[in-house]
Amino acid sequence: MIADKIKQAISEVLGGTFSITDVELTRPTELTHGDYMTNVAFATAKKEGKSPKEKADEIVSALEGKLPEGVARVEVAGPGFINFYLTPLYFSQNLSGIDGEYGKNDTQGGKEIMYEYTDPNPFKKFHIGHLMSNTIGESLARLTEFSGAKVIRANYQGDVGPHVAKAIWGKIQNTDMSWGEAYVFGSDKYDENKEAIDTINKQVYDKSNKEVNALYDSGRTESLEHFEEIYKKLGTKFDHYFFESEVAARGIAVVEKGLAAGIFEKSEGAVVYRGEKEGLHTRVFMTSQGLPTYETKELGLDKTKFEKEQLDHSVIVTASEQDGFFKVVLSAMSKVLPEVAKKTQHISHGMMRFADGKMSSRTGNVITGESLLAEVEVLITEKISDRELSDEEKGIMKSQIAVAAVKYSILRGHIGGDIVYDREQSVSFEGDSGVYLQYANTRAQSILKKAEVEGVTASVILPSDWETTNLERYLERFPEVVALAQNENAPHRVVTYLTELASAFNSFYAQGKIIDSANGEVSGYKLALTKAFSTVMKNGLWLLGIEAPERM
Repeated sequence: MIADKIKQAISEVLGGTFSITDVELTRPTELTHGDYMTNVAFATAKKEGKSPKEKADEIVSALEGKLPEGVARVEVAGPGFINFYLTPLYFSQNLSGIDGEYGKNDTQGGKEIMYEYTDPNPFKKFHIGHLMSNTIGESLARLTEFSGAKVIRANYQGDVGPHVAKAIWGKIQNTDMSWGEAYVFGSDKYDENKEAIDTINKQVYDKSNKEVNALYDSGRTESLEHFEEIYKKLGTKFDHYFFESEVAARGIAVVEKGLAAGIFEKSEGAVVYRGEKEGLHTRVFMTSQGLPTYETKELGLDKTKFEKEQLDHSVIVTASEQDGFFKVVLSAMSKVLPEVAKKTQHISHGMMRFADGKMSSRTGNVITGESLLAEVEVLITEKISDRELSDEEKGIMKSQIAVAAVKYSILRGHIGGDIVYDREQSVSFEGDSGVYLQYANTRAQSILKKAEVEGVTASVILPSDWETTNLERYLERFPEVVALAQNENAPHRVVTYLTELASAFNSFYAQGKIIDSANGEVSGYKLALTKAFSTVMKNGLWLLGIEAPERM
């Protein structure tokens, strides 16, 4: 890479006092400040009794004739920064390597990594938190795949527990209710019907009641089939589905072993873990009724993951409200399943709020993940109503755009922070939205199709007197963005990059004709840039879990 060659040249002119790894080379925020920048003069000047500006001038003079091919010039900027500018030829040569594989790296090559995310519970609604977890988990999984790892997608679903009993009890009271409504009803009425609902909870575990068994099987099947429809729309296909009913026994065995070893202890008939010893808090792992809690099932789940697959790493993506839960569970796990704990990581995301403050849909129901997508589809339908597209095309398009609108909004900020979702902004064609990125790509696709009809071919041969554009500079940066986003678990870096890339392409598009029969050399190169832009945009959108339609 040219960055390493620049670092090597700097290291050599400094007489080896700075190794390549010591030389910090970054990308300037402003493209007018060059393609790379270093502050190495600040780190070396003080030792020599010089100002950073003096040292920077000295370094630049020493670099003359020693810079790698591809660097056009180097300049001192401000109080001592050194800026490097790459040649137009370097950027044109980079175009030939931009294809469907562009941006991939091998930093995670040879590793097997599991991502567990989404985790909706059967018998309950698919809420906004599940939508956020799916969006973030899927993007992290794709970034890791792009970095060479074998990625295994997992979904953990609570098909037993108090929520199931509440839903079944609610359904018994009113068979016309949906399962989501039955759960809400059962939850509202739990306090005055505690004994009956707790009895159903036991019956779910021991399968001792035929009516409960039948309702359970029906509700579980209906819920899981509905979830699959949502996953398909979101573009996720899971490799493993884990269920609480299947991992509970394994968790109980782990806790019993830990109890015998003194890791857990009895407290008023329950089994607890005293987290205070680790600066945490006490949590119950087995109830006084002998039933496993979520904590115990989590231990069984994580043990099962490593029995199913030869994992190098396991990542769990949930809302930040579960941070306390996972701190205690991972602490306990480090003692009862130390090898599993070493390879298990919890990543949490924030919550979603709405810019208009409304937390319910037009029908008055609380906004769920699927109702949010449905509402966005209505907004999209209004925006594309006058497009010359078939009803089938409009149906596919509104779904793809709605998913893009929501996913972009979720991924545009740091995943640990809360997000404010603005419905109108999310479907804007003008910028800072997933729709804006999709639309920029369809504009490029339209140009490429027109060129094909007119018989104009793309060429990466650099035209004479060509001045490097910002579009070329952004295209060249994509592999670095991918690597950084994967290393930092930061999909927002890809979002920011693609938004800037789309803006650069739109400016490029507005500066003059791309297909110009009067200037074939320039037209062929501009077409190559357009093709490269579309390829990078598609690759980047894929990393975000967003479709790239060819027409909009």
